[in-house]
Order: sequence, then C-alpha cells, then structure tokens
Amino acid sequence: MLKTVGFPSTRTGDQTIVNGNEVIATAGKGIDFSANANAPGMTSELLNWYEEGTWTPNQGTGLTVVGAFSATGKYTRIGRQVTVTARFAGATSISCAAFGQLCSNLPYTSGATSYSGAAWGGAGPTSNVCVCSYDVLYLIDAATAGSSIDITLTYFV
Repeated sequence: MLKTVGFPSTRTGDQTIVNGNEVIATAGKGIDFSANANAPGMTSELLNWYEEGTWTPNQGTGLTVVGAFSATGKYTRIGRQVTVTARFAGATSISCAAFGQLCSNLPYTSGATSYSGAAWGGAGPTSNVCVCSYDVLYLIDAATAGSSIDITLTYFV
C-alpha cells in the first residue's frame, strides 16, 4: 500500500505502485480529470465508479420458452455507463414476440428510455435491436424459436 506519511499533499511526476492496488477509501472520491479542457455543459470530471459483475436476467413476458428457462449475464459499469451481455435459453427452445419483454431486472435502472443494443438468436443467424426503458429490456423484432437469444446493450444510469 502506498502511504504518504511525511510527504507533501501534492506531488509532481509519475507514481508507481510496485505491489498492490491504489485504493480510494472515501465514497464519492475518484480520479479527477480537471486538467482537461471543459466542454460546454460539462458537469463532472471525476471518475468514481468502476464495477464488473454477473447478474441473472429474469424471464420476461415476451419470451416463449420450451423446457426449463435459464439465463446468465455479465455487466461492466464505468461511471454512469453500463454495458450488459446476456444469454436467454430454453432447454428445448426459446423465442420472443415482436416488441417482447426479454427481462425486467437490469443490473442498474437506466436513467431514461430507449438505449439500444444488439441481439442475436432464434432459428438462424439473425440480428435484432434491443432497447431498454428504465429497468425493462425489449426485443424490437420477433426472434423465432431457437436454442438461445444473446444480447449486448450499453445504457446510462
């Protein structure tokens, strides 16, 4: 751990941590990019959130599942931006109606509506658009019955 006991509060030059991580122990603190030029409308220059994890999507009302339902997902959050990936499957098959709800439990509630991403799956190598509206993920066009539906989506909280 880097300790600054006996050092002045501001230093110049690069710092190297030989072993371990830099840990910011106070909530709401982070990396301050205030040396950058400010764009019009800028509200913050502080990066104070990075997180990776897994989540388990629930079965949305637009899904038709034959056999047992299963779903897995991963997410990365950097600041206000969240990127999720997920796979929805049925033991035999899974499909989704047009404008069908895939799930209603994204890892973080989106700050607004209509963030879009891509979906693949159904009976063939089809691609589709998925959107989230607050905490709900929808598929725009129908996905015909296939082994899985896979999505990737980036949205903001």
